[in-house]
Amino acid sequence: MKFIFRDIVNIGPQCIERFIDSSNAPEIRALEIELAGCSNLAGNYVVGRVNPPNHTLFFSLNGQGKFNTPSGQYTLATGGLIILPAHQSFEVTIDSEKWDIIWLNLSNSALWSHLKSNEATCMEDVELAGLHHAMELLYSETNTQHRQAVLPIIKHYLHRIATPEPPSHVSRLASLFSNVEKQLQFGWSVDALSERVHYSPPHLHRLCLAEYGRSPMQYVIHLRMQRAKNLLTSTQWPIAYIANYVGYSNVFTFSKRFKKSEGISPRAYRETINEAER
Repeated sequence: MKFIFRDIVNIGPQCIERFIDSSNAPEIRALEIELAGCSNLAGNYVVGRVNPPNHTLFFSLNGQGKFNTPSGQYTLATGGLIILPAHQSFEVTIDSEKWDIIWLNLSNSALWSHLKSNEATCMEDVELAGLHHAMELLYSETNTQHRQAVLPIIKHYLHRIATPEPPSHVSRLASLFSNVEKQLQFGWSVDALSERVHYSPPHLHRLCLAEYGRSPMQYVIHLRMQRAKNLLTSTQWPIAYIANYVGYSNVFTFSKRFKKSEGISPRAYRETINEAER
């Protein structure tokens, strides 16, 4: 059955939207952004356009939504980006209990001419946390100079989106271990890493050896030791506390691993650094 597109805005009372437009952020005119927003969606949410004059971008921060377009249906999960070109119909609905997104309407102009396409473009595992933070700041900041300072960040991300590099093992590994670095206290295993990046354990092992010269778990240990060294240098935290912070519930196991990695104990490392700084 052919999908019938319609101009519709059905946004329920559980949805929270922070609109960025020329009234609260006139600076966006310089980037030819006509409208943008940061949205926390739940319950009823249906937005459809029959012949939109602008390019529309949706990025899923958490949860997922569904898009109907002339070229087919797309599911946009966490970390996904969809580019809906101007003058092509679409309809978007929420497809999870909650859905957090950022979205932008970009002018159909020479600046964004590379977004013109015959169909929607959907990408997975896109790193746009910086764009999200910049948009939230642009919305909440009342100081004109501060808003101006955010524009280069937004411009950087939008131009990177406009000319995306094809997905690669390198970028997927970088994204995986960037997330690991944010959760070093987690009990990482090869299976957990493989599940997060959607590779089989043997394939992940081969890729990590080729890219980092270490196995996946060896690279996790490397990240933990780097964080531990930073904390030993920059804080007076007890060593047992640092051990827990980087994923070792047993301070003796941590000390043994640290000595194997660095050649000296954590205590000796801290003392050596302190003496060097005197």
